Amino acid sequence: MASTKSKGQLAPLPWAEMLAYWVLSFGAHLYSFYQLHIFSKAHEAGLEREFQLEKGLVKGFKRDPSDFEWTFWTEWAKKSLLWTLAGHGVISRLTSIFYPKLRVPALTIYGFLAASSVLGIRGVSVLLVHLGLSFSVALLQKSALSWATNLLLLSTLHIRPLQEIQRGWYKTEEEYYLLLFSVAVCGLRFISFSLERCWSPGERRGALELCWLLSYTFYHPFFFNGPVVTYPDYIEQMQRSSEECDGDQSLFTYLVLRLGRIILWWCTAEYLIHVMYMHCIQSNETYLEILPPWALGGLALALVQFFFLKYLVLFGLPSTLATLDKLVPPKLPRCVSIMYSFTGMWRHFDEGLYRWLIRYIYVPLGGSRHGHLYKMLSTGLAFGFVCLWHGGHDYLQYWALMNWAGVLVENGLKSLFASSEQNVSAAMERRCVGLLCAVSTAMLILSNLVFLGGTHVGRVFWKRVFIQGWSTVAPPMLAFLYCFAQIGLQWTSHPP
Repeated sequence: MASTKSKGQLAPLPWAEMLAYWVLSFGAHLYSFYQLHIFSKAHEAGLEREFQLEKGLVKGFKRDPSDFEWTFWTEWAKKSLLWTLAGHGVISRLTSIFYPKLRVPALTIYGFLAASSVLGIRGVSVLLVHLGLSFSVALLQKSALSWATNLLLLSTLHIRPLQEIQRGWYKTEEEYYLLLFSVAVCGLRFISFSLERCWSPGERRGALELCWLLSYTFYHPFFFNGPVVTYPDYIEQMQRSSEECDGDQSLFTYLVLRLGRIILWWCTAEYLIHVMYMHCIQSNETYLEILPPWALGGLALALVQFFFLKYLVLFGLPSTLATLDKLVPPKLPRCVSIMYSFTGMWRHFDEGLYRWLIRYIYVPLGGSRHGHLYKMLSTGLAFGFVCLWHGGHDYLQYWALMNWAGVLVENGLKSLFASSEQNVSAAMERRCVGLLCAVSTAMLILSNLVFLGGTHVGRVFWKRVFIQGWSTVAPPMLAFLYCFAQIGLQWTSHPP
C-alpha cells in the first residue's frame, strides 16, 4: 500500500516510536521462531518417520530436506554448477586481460559447452530448436505471431509424450528437471529477443544478430535459473563491458566480500532448516491444525524468510559473476519482513522478472496510459503469464488471482486517498497507511503461503487466523504486522 503522497514524502515518526516498532518486530520474529523450534523438536520423531529427516551438518541436529528447490540446486551446485561458474569467471578474466575482443565469443562457447556437459547434446538440441524457431519467426516482425510461437514452445514442457521421451534421455529425474528449468528460463529470453526484433524493423544484422542471441541465451551465470535480463540490456551492457575491460584490482576485494555474504546467506538458510522443520510441517495438515498460535505465526514467517534467503543465494552468485563481467544485474530480493504491499513485493523481490513483465506485457497492452480497464487487463494478463510460466497448477491460479486482486485493491485505495482531502497530521496519516499496510501484508503472506505450500496451507491459515481466531489470533497478528509495515515504510521513505 502506498501513501497518498510520494514515497519520499512520508512523514517521519518519533524515534522512540520507531524503536518500539523495531523491538516488537524483532521480538516477534525471535519468539515465534523459538515456538516453532520447540514444536519441531517435540514432533521430531514423527516428522522423521514421515519425511525422512536427514542427518544434520552439525552433530545432534536433523535437517529438513523437504524444500525441493533448495535441495535440487544445492545438489547440482555440489555436482557441477559451482565448478562451471568458477570456470566462467576464469575465462572471463583471462579474456578480459589478454584478448578483450574475443571475450564475448569465448564466453558464448564456454556457456554452450557447460550447458552441454550438464544437459547433454539432446537437451541442448531442444534449446537450439526453440531458439531457431523463435529467431525465424521474429524475422517476420509480427509480434502476435512471435508471442503465439513462443507460448506454444513453452507449452511443450507440459505435453506428456514429450515429457516421457525427454525423461528417457537421463538417468535421474533431477537431470530432466534441470532441462525443464533451462527451457523455461530461456523461453523468457526468446520472447525478449523476438519482441525487440519485431519492434526494431530497421535493424537487419542477420548472422551477427543470431550470434548475439546465442550469447544472450548461453550466458552461463544466468542460464539455468536467472535472474532475468532483457535482450537490449544484455547487448548494451556486454558491448560496453567489452570496451571497458581492464584488470581492476578492486574486483578481487568485491569478489571476496560478495562471496562472504553469499556464504553467510547459505549458512543462515541451512541453520533455519536445522532448527525448524517448517517444510515438513507445512506438508502435513494435521501438524498445521495443532500448531500453537505463536508457532503458526513462526511457520508463516519462517517459510517466507527461507524463500527470501534461498533466492539471495540463487541470484547472488550469478549476479556476482555478472557484475565482475561489468554487467548490471537486477537488484537482489528485498527482505520480505519489510514488504508491506503486493505491488512492492512484485517490484522488489524479483526485479528482473518485474521489468520483463512491464516491458513485454504490461506496457504493450496499454498499462495505466489508457484508463483503469486497460490497467486491470494488463495486470491480469501479466499475472496469468507468470502462472502459466510456473506450470499453471491449481494452486498457482489461486496465487495469481490473489496477487491480481491485491494489486487492484491497493491501486484503488491509492487513487481514492489521492483524490480526497486529509484532515489529519502527516504523522497520523502515516499511521493510518500503516494500518492498511498491515492488512495488505497479511493477505500478501497468505498468498505466498499458497505459492510455497499449496492451497491446503493457505486454507488452514485462513481458517485458524481469520475464522476461528478472529478475536484472539488475528488482532495481535495484525498489530505485529503493523510494526513490520512501519519499518518497511521507513525503509522505503528514508533508505539507509
